[in-house]
Amino acid sequence: MGLITATWSALAEPNRLHIVELLRGGPLTVGEIAERLSLQQPQVSKHLRVLSDAGFVEVQPSANRRIYKLRAQPFIEMNTWLESYRRMWEERFDRLDDYLNELQGKGKQ
Repeated sequence: MGLITATWSALAEPNRLHIVELLRGGPLTVGEIAERLSLQQPQVSKHLRVLSDAGFVEVQPSANRRIYKLRAQPFIEMNTWLESYRRMWEERFDRLDDYLNELQGKGKQ
């Protein structure tokens, strides 16, 4: 449960979520992210550090720049975790649907 809590905690902060959304379009430098979000570079660096610690981003040094890009693994893990809940709700909805069909059948008699 700790991994999922850390994952959601990292994404719960709006600026970090915006950074993830930006990086969906491809790798960016800290400066590009700061400019697009109208944030100061130190703020963006702190958010990127949290995202990096949670495994969402990886950094590639390039000369004097640091280029950040998304990592797929945390999103795959989140999807797997969510899938278990999807299955549970689908089963419940299927049972409800069966029950409602049964009630409709009894009402016609």
